[in-house]
Amino acid sequence: MDSIQIFIEKFTSAVDFQNPVPILPDTRLSELPEWDSLATLSIIVMSDMEYGKTITGNDLANCKSIQDIYALVN
Repeated sequence: MDSIQIFIEKFTSAVDFQNPVPILPDTRLSELPEWDSLATLSIIVMSDMEYGKTITGNDLANCKSIQDIYALVN
């Protein structure tokens, strides 16, 4: 499994933010300007492609922070 920093890099690339956003493990998803259904879908695909882990939109709906998603795919 990747370190949290590598995961954050992959997360940032998958979401494809319009402007750089500082992201830490405890960053709240609700605070991210582009955290929407398209971002959610991107993270579902990233999880499958990068980690071989199938997650759902419901799984992500239960996540509050980047750390929560990291734990989910770990």
